[in-house]
Formats: sequence, structure tokens, C-alpha cells
Amino acid sequence: MSLVLLFIVVSVLAVLSLRWINPPFTAFMAESQIAVWLSRDANYVSRHSWVDLDRISLNLPLAVVASEDQKFPEHWGFDVEAIEKAYALNQHSHKVRGASTISQQVAKNLYLWSGRSYFRKGLEAYFTVLIEALWPKRRILEIYLNVAEFGYGTYGAEAASQRFFHKPASRLSRSDAAVLAAVLPNPERFSAAAPSRYVLQRRDWILNQMQALGGPEMLDEIDAYPQRRR
Repeated sequence: MSLVLLFIVVSVLAVLSLRWINPPFTAFMAESQIAVWLSRDANYVSRHSWVDLDRISLNLPLAVVASEDQKFPEHWGFDVEAIEKAYALNQHSHKVRGASTISQQVAKNLYLWSGRSYFRKGLEAYFTVLIEALWPKRRILEIYLNVAEFGYGTYGAEAASQRFFHKPASRLSRSDAAVLAAVLPNPERFSAAAPSRYVLQRRDWILNQMQALGGPEMLDEIDAYPQRRR
């Protein structure tokens, strides 16, 4: 019982501290780096540079919400409808479809390891609840945009913008942002530098969704929901 209580206290402090402290790295970054060392991949270069949300073009958070989690402003960490659809589809398909929200992806990237075990998914749900309870939505989005992998070894908006578009994240255009969002599901397979036909098609879909969501002004709604006024 004491070990469970200790885990709860430590995990709450670990999440609460990141409300104000920018994480220098994540569990996912560490796991990837260890894998590189073990494989002795000489071509791997890790790129990561933190920038605050107000130094990232509003086009990128809008593109990511449009692409990854359109209910992000209003949910409590889980999109129940998307989970139900993914479960129904996975019963009849060999390809596993995910339904992770941005909050779940932040929890997984920051604190957990790769895998699909029920134990890991349980921890992911636990950390997601903590993140949603202890951070405002803007902080969740800020950390996500700074730790997400946009290319092999390229983490965060600033590193991705500099590598693929040769400019700071503050100057990302709508099209640039949509391309970065398009590769997020599999940044090692898809390339923002040389986008495939699929990536370009997904970019166009994301651009349409960005417009449907109301443009960058939609992000102002994040703090407008009653449950976020704290």
C-alpha cells in the first residue's frame, strides 16, 4: 500500500512540476536514443529546441488540432466516440487504428515506453487524467508541440521548422503547418522535406479542416469552456 501511495505522490509531483518547468527531454526521446546507441546508427542526429507557444505560428497548433484531435478544446483527455469507432474498426481489420487524443500522446511521450500492453495503456490513462487535471489546455498544447516527433530524430516545432523549411516556427505558413501535421502519425515513414502524394493529400484535407474549425481564432476557445476556467 505504501508503494502505491508513493507512486501516486511522485507521479502527481512529476506532472504538476511540468505545468511551469519545460521538460528538457521525454521518455520517448530517451528510448529512441538508447535504441540508436544499441544499433550504432551513425546517421541519427537528434534535434530538439524548446520554444514557448507564443513563439510558434498559430497555424501549427490549429493544424495539429485539426489533424489529431478536433475535440481537444472540450474533452477531458479522452475522445469516447473516437475510441468506440476505433474499437469497432479494429474488430474487423488487421490494421490497428488508434484513437489517442493530444493529451494521451503527451502522457505517452513524456512518461512511458513503447508498447501496446494493457498495463501501459492503464498508465497512459492515469497520466492523461493527471495532465488534464493539473495543466491548462494551452500548456498541454505547448508541450505537445515541443516534444512531438516530426521527423526521424526531429522533436518539436522549432527543430522541425528549421530542418524542413529553414525558418523559425513563428513563421510557419498554413501549408507548412499542415504538412508537419500530416506526417505526425508516422514521422519515420512520411517526410515533410519530400512529401509523398499521400502526405500532400492529407495536407489538403488538414487545410480544409483548419478552415472549417474557424482559423487560428478557434484556439481562443480553448479557455472558454466552463471546465477550463480555473
